[in-house]
Amino acid sequence: MPTKSPTPERQNTRVELVMLALASLACVTVLTATLASGRRIVEEGGLPGSTWILAALVAVAGIGTVYLLYQAITSMRRHARRAQDESRELRRALAAAEALIKAEPQVLMHWEQGRGISVVTNTLTGVPGLPRNTGELVRFNFWLDQKSNAALKSALDGLLSEGRAFNLILKTAAGGHVEADGRAAGGRAVLRFKDVAGYKRDLSVILDQHMRLARDVRASRALLSALPHPAWLQDVGGRITWVNSAYVKAVDAESEAEVIDGQIQLLESRQRRKVARVLKTGQTFKERLPLIVGSERKTHEVTVLPLGDATAGAAIDVADLESAKGELDRQIAAYDRTLDRVASAVAIFNADQKLTFFNAAYQKLWQLDADWLATSPDDGAVLDRLRELGRLPEVVNYREWKAKVLRCYKQEAEQEDWWHLPDGRDLHVVAAQRPDGGVTYLYRDETERLALESRYNALIGVQTETLNSLKEGVAVFGTDGRLKLHNSAFAAIWKLSRQQLAESPHIDEFIHVTQVLHGEMTTWKEISSAVTSFEEREPIEGQMVRPDSSVIDYAVTPLPDGGTLLTFVDVTDSKRYERALIERNEALVTADKLKNQFIGHISYELRTPLTNIIGFSELLANPIFGVLTPRQREYLDDIAFSSKTLLAIIDDILDLATIDAGGLELKLATVDVQAVIDQAINGVRERAARARLTLDIAVADDAVTFIADEHRVRQVLYNLLSNAVGFSKPGGVVHLSCWREGGTLVFSVEDEGVGIPKEQQARIFERFESMSQGSKHRGAGLGLSIVKSLVDLHGGDMTLDSEPGRGTKVTVRFPERGLEQRHVPASPEAAARLARG
Repeated sequence: MPTKSPTPERQNTRVELVMLALASLACVTVLTATLASGRRIVEEGGLPGSTWILAALVAVAGIGTVYLLYQAITSMRRHARRAQDESRELRRALAAAEALIKAEPQVLMHWEQGRGISVVTNTLTGVPGLPRNTGELVRFNFWLDQKSNAALKSALDGLLSEGRAFNLILKTAAGGHVEADGRAAGGRAVLRFKDVAGYKRDLSVILDQHMRLARDVRASRALLSALPHPAWLQDVGGRITWVNSAYVKAVDAESEAEVIDGQIQLLESRQRRKVARVLKTGQTFKERLPLIVGSERKTHEVTVLPLGDATAGAAIDVADLESAKGELDRQIAAYDRTLDRVASAVAIFNADQKLTFFNAAYQKLWQLDADWLATSPDDGAVLDRLRELGRLPEVVNYREWKAKVLRCYKQEAEQEDWWHLPDGRDLHVVAAQRPDGGVTYLYRDETERLALESRYNALIGVQTETLNSLKEGVAVFGTDGRLKLHNSAFAAIWKLSRQQLAESPHIDEFIHVTQVLHGEMTTWKEISSAVTSFEEREPIEGQMVRPDSSVIDYAVTPLPDGGTLLTFVDVTDSKRYERALIERNEALVTADKLKNQFIGHISYELRTPLTNIIGFSELLANPIFGVLTPRQREYLDDIAFSSKTLLAIIDDILDLATIDAGGLELKLATVDVQAVIDQAINGVRERAARARLTLDIAVADDAVTFIADEHRVRQVLYNLLSNAVGFSKPGGVVHLSCWREGGTLVFSVEDEGVGIPKEQQARIFERFESMSQGSKHRGAGLGLSIVKSLVDLHGGDMTLDSEPGRGTKVTVRFPERGLEQRHVPASPEAAARLARG
């Protein structure tokens, strides 16, 4: 069994008994030894008997000492027992005190002189921002907000220095609250933190709200005092209780006290009664009133708020705003009038996608009811209405297309789109987001411009191709002496690279490069002077013999716009075979002279207006001279149309002149029937689409290839198709057929147009016979004449079958194997026409 440990009292008693026993044993031992020693000495006769008796007395005294020692030990034991009882009582009291201290959630700190601060207990939890770590707990500035920390520091200084007790409600940095209680006794101080509960918690919240409200009131007062607009407060009786500095200045007072004491009112009595009537209903008064501020009467935005038992008012000077608004309204009206005169359609939608403005061109473009547009429909509703009327582009997925259009409200970048309307018009649509979140739409009808541009490009292409087909080298130098136009023959004659020509060299640079081929400077100086001179501009002709034995004929022709036309012809072969072919050469020289005279005459008489038109139209269209007005754009369009008309006439005349002069050489090769038909149709496809015509093409399976000049066959088909499209009624059909027949390849073009009367069919192939037959088609009357000449050159034939009101059918036949390349001599009638110019 386990033994029970003795208590401290029992251990002390045992020690005392052992010590007493040892002391008694020692005394007895001493006494016994003493008596034995005395007896021995007496027996031996060494000491007298009295001495022995003395020794016995000493022994008795030792026994007495032991007894006294025992009594002392017994007394000490009684005192120790009493001390132990008192110690137990103290420990019980200490345990009870600790239990009482720890039973209440709190933080208890103790200061003792010479020992510093110590944390007695820390049982307070649940307070936001109160640290649990003892080391952090005594660092008040880390967990208390700034004001609470300052208040606690001041209170602790008074407690430790003067013993002043305090009781504070402190706020932690995390927003919690604690009650701090400080007491002092003697040289000690105690600080207790407890959670705020009950009315004290409510009080702490009220104090926080009070501090915030006081801060807000001070800030509001400071802000209102700093405002440049009069502001004031009145009690329920209408007495002024506070005004700002702007109010004092407005009523010409010296101070706020003067205003309050004198109850100086900014509003007139009639205006105050009006305000009182509105406030009596519990509503806020807000109206623009004329007030006398200083010595001026200005319009102010007066606002008075009911605040229970008080009212607050302010007056904002809006005179400048009214003036600015009036000026803005005038500018907007002028802006609207300007937009109404603009030819482009303009529509403005606000951030809510509501229509806020449209000009007359917008209504005219879409043919929408003006009253309905005045109701400010949204953008989607406008698109839906236009779709119902069939005026929007035909799309596969309208919902997706509509979402794409309305996406401009969410994108800051400007959006551009092209709308091809069912009526054939092409619209350029620009959508730009406005600063207020709305969108401005700009619709430009580019139908005519695109058509003119297409025709212009086509004519330019024909001109370029025509120039490149010439054997003569042609170059045009501008008034600045730089190269503006050239053909491939010009580059070949003078062996110039594309890069050199692309840099638009000056005439002197051109001469410097070509000196290698012809170093005679007298001729070049004469040409340079003719190009760069502004006076005595006369045509120059001559001949150059180059070191390589080649002979170049040149001609310098001044142009009306100040430019200069240079032509170079390599006549080396002509010179070489002149003697061997004298008769042929004379004919060629005669034809060449006629041709040169014809070309010079055409260049001077017909290309002069073309050059003017092209030059000045390009000059006007150049953005460097500014943006064109609608009237200027109209003039420019007329100029461009005239230039294309003249260019078409010149090209046709040049073709006929070349044919009549026998200078047209057919470049016979294998022609792909389908390819040449496709190329010809591409030239009229756009016109046919605008006229809503259907092109019906039928090609026989065996009509694949034949021998001819592909370019001239394409020109024949294009002219026939162009006439058919021009004389067809909108919505009609143009038929193009091709088949093989008796060693020939037959092309037939048939339309359902106005037709040609019998009496006029005999003259339809004559030159300059232009018959509109009541249609809108206009021309110089050279198309069918050129077609017949080209077909004759190929050895084919051409027939025409037409009836008024039922259309026209033109059939051309080309020999399947072609003919040998040959020159057709000019007829006497053609030679006479060329001679007359």
